[in-house]
Amino acid sequence: METASLKENAGYLYDTLRLRSLPLAVKFLPDDTGFPEKHRRPHRDMGKRITICQAVTMARLYGWTMGLTSQDLICVPAAVAFGFSGVKEPKEALTQLFCDISFHSNPDNAALETESMSVMDGREHKAILIAPLNKASFEPDTITVYANPAQTVRMVQGWVYRYGKRVGANIGGKVECSEYLLAPCQTTSATVVIPGAGDRIFSMTQDDEMVFALPGSQLDGLIEGLKEAGKKIGARYPITFYQNFQPEFPKQHREFGQKLGLFK
Repeated sequence: METASLKENAGYLYDTLRLRSLPLAVKFLPDDTGFPEKHRRPHRDMGKRITICQAVTMARLYGWTMGLTSQDLICVPAAVAFGFSGVKEPKEALTQLFCDISFHSNPDNAALETESMSVMDGREHKAILIAPLNKASFEPDTITVYANPAQTVRMVQGWVYRYGKRVGANIGGKVECSEYLLAPCQTTSATVVIPGAGDRIFSMTQDDEMVFALPGSQLDGLIEGLKEAGKKIGARYPITFYQNFQPEFPKQHREFGQKLGLFK
């Protein structure tokens, strides 16, 4: 996909859906040598480590291109899930962590959850590049869009129009960054994600925000779907309120209106 096409599609998403923040392009790289010339590294440029969801917020609200490796991250579960921790079995490590912090009462239950999570083992990719979609100079593995529920529904309608099957969700309320960054390129399918506690504590994700994410290769299909889905019935965002009805008022209103001669 050409850069100009990415910019055009980004503008269409942002304007048509009236998004509050920028759609994002995400790339997983073998190392930091693949970062573009203009990017920010938290450890190098800010003198601190941050969470992955903070980098997402900086990209979607500030318009920054963010490069991340293990040096830049302080979030332990995310470091494990994205293969930056050095552990050979990330799902086993997350199982133990979820029990330690009382998100599960026993390892068997925790293992059921972690088995369904999207993770990397760090053997192929050791860096993440996150950029506003309209500025991306690379072909993204994942497209990530923060939106309200109504905007998300419209993207779901567009994706389903083009690809047929319904959009799934794999939500556990924690480490959701792996689901909206990593899962789409692993599953080659779109997903809907409710951001977890970390997103809301550290990266200021608002209560009305959720995430729609899809493989980068399916962006053109999403745009096509947004243009066509429900066109014959005027489906769009903002969703149009139905107004062709006569309201009913309390008895006292009607009686007073009759006294005034407004109604017969």
